[in-house]
Amino acid sequence: MKKIFYPSPAEWEELLKRPTLRTEELMETVKGLVEEVRQGGDQAVMALEEKFDKVSLSALEVSAEERQEAEQLVSEELKKAIRLAAGNIRRFHEAQRFEGVQVETQPGVTCWQKAVPIEKVGLYVPGGTAPLFSTVLMLAIPASIAGCKELVLCTPPMKNGRVHPAVLYAAGVAGVKRVFKIGGVQAIAAMAYGTESVPHVYKIFGPGNQYVTAAKQLVSLRQVAIDMPAGPSEVEVLADETANPTFVAADLLSQAEHGADSQAVLISTSEKLVEEVEREVARQLAELPRQEIAAKALQWSKLIVVRTMEEAMAMTNAYAPEHLIIEAADYLTLAQQVEHAGSVFLGSLTPESAGDYASGTNHTLPTNGYAKAYSGVCLDSFMRKMTFQEIRPEGLLRIGPAIETMAAGEALNAHRLAVTRRLATLKQNGL
Repeated sequence: MKKIFYPSPAEWEELLKRPTLRTEELMETVKGLVEEVRQGGDQAVMALEEKFDKVSLSALEVSAEERQEAEQLVSEELKKAIRLAAGNIRRFHEAQRFEGVQVETQPGVTCWQKAVPIEKVGLYVPGGTAPLFSTVLMLAIPASIAGCKELVLCTPPMKNGRVHPAVLYAAGVAGVKRVFKIGGVQAIAAMAYGTESVPHVYKIFGPGNQYVTAAKQLVSLRQVAIDMPAGPSEVEVLADETANPTFVAADLLSQAEHGADSQAVLISTSEKLVEEVEREVARQLAELPRQEIAAKALQWSKLIVVRTMEEAMAMTNAYAPEHLIIEAADYLTLAQQVEHAGSVFLGSLTPESAGDYASGTNHTLPTNGYAKAYSGVCLDSFMRKMTFQEIRPEGLLRIGPAIETMAAGEALNAHRLAVTRRLATLKQNGL
């Protein structure tokens, strides 16, 4: 990990750059693959599965028999953990239900909102180097609470042509009825355009590699909505001299093991802590089964020392991390100063792993600085809000002249006349 001491604000932008996202370079390749699926349907998807996932499939959808078999392969301990996590995620997201309020903007003019679920949603769960069954819970549970009628889940198959048993078990717990053995660009294209087997959806959710990110952005231009643009995962730990270096190192490494292009950043006011964390990272890294992946990610990672906590907070908000862990004595005060972050973890006993799995918050979050403009996935992500208005005679008499004046000012006479004719009718009726 690179150590940087007391950088000036002018250096921050360059210093805080993420691993380069090659979305523009990938787009031509992705366009070709998406078009193959759009035109070729199931057969094209199967061919791409054989090419990229090295699996020959005769059917894309996971059968009921496969799901039953999978349940027997998941340990009772893991089942219990998944159910506990699912309960917490459900409780947190159920509390986000929208309650519309009727507002009388003028006497006789009433406006209100109604939240309506997105009817068909696609959920992408990466496979790659680890079976992310936790992502199934994070996406499917709020979709289910929202009332989405059709949940379509795509995830890469293992080398044996099956979906990981824990992923299927989590899908059952979360209420997903249809699961497909499709990964990568082909999964995004299949959900965006539909195939003989895979239904077309209205919005696609879920993280993925740079090819998946590029595919989501491409199909969102004209076919479907997406949750957010997202890239490699990242964490920042904001720490003072009171932080436990063992915990900080563990937090940095828990992010680094996600993937070779992940990024972990420590911003601290303590040189001593940084030195201790550096040593602890090296010690803990040697113990990790995913040591090679984590070591590659650490090449992108930084240990930064600043002079004051005010400067640390300013740098943090400039970075806008996906995950922010505050391990400092005054963490509650510092939390109030966070302006840009996907999810914030407070105190020494709140690791990022808690949000990744079981505290209840969602782990599908904006990366690459998008926390400045995007929220993480929540119940609202699966809803649309429609507005309603009702105007009674008193209301039209009050706002009608203003509408006429504004429409005339924009030279939209049909707009003006739609009001003028109604006002004339009211006048004829003695109102």
